[in-house]
Amino acid sequence: MLDVKSVRHRYGGTPVLAAPDFGLPQGEHAVLLGPSGSGKTTLLHVLAGILQPAEGRVMLDGEDLHAPGRDDRWRAARIGMVPQRLHLIAALSALDNVRLAQRLSGAADVDAGALLTELGLGAHLRRRPAELSQGQQQRCAIARAVIHRPRLLLADEPTSALDGPNADAAIALLLDRAAACGATLLVATHDERVRRRFGRVIELRPAGAAA
Repeated sequence: MLDVKSVRHRYGGTPVLAAPDFGLPQGEHAVLLGPSGSGKTTLLHVLAGILQPAEGRVMLDGEDLHAPGRDDRWRAARIGMVPQRLHLIAALSALDNVRLAQRLSGAADVDAGALLTELGLGAHLRRRPAELSQGQQQRCAIARAVIHRPRLLLADEPTSALDGPNADAAIALLLDRAAACGATLLVATHDERVRRRFGRVIELRPAGAAA
């Protein structure tokens, strides 16, 4: 389903990512582990189609994710992402944040309100992000990422701003939502609490040490 080969990236000639080759079948859940500066966020941006790698290739369902002419709508329909900084739109309610993602991905057959209610936000649909707790914002961001039932679900340091119970709840929720839509899940972290929840570990080393 996901196949990563020889992916490298540089900024201004400085290596920032040297990813190991790996593949993930449909529905597998894995953790991307590495110290700060190893390129975890950069790799997730490559896998999401946000960033074109300097070298290498990413295949999603047998198709080149970065092929010339590949449009953002094609990627948006197949990939969901929970970024480290959640980037919820401050002027929109929780419901409208999710509905906007739904429109952009072309998914018209899912009830955004019902999904948010299922994730424990039924009483907060009309609240804006600033009126939600950190954990509630996280749930909204997860709803936004899975509203279109993506084939690939990515999460960048989803526990970095959460205490123990909320961190456990966020990971449980990601695993549950990925299973519910049959998505391949890749979570980037340096949090050992997260590592223990996954059977598959993909390790990154700093690019300069990966030769």
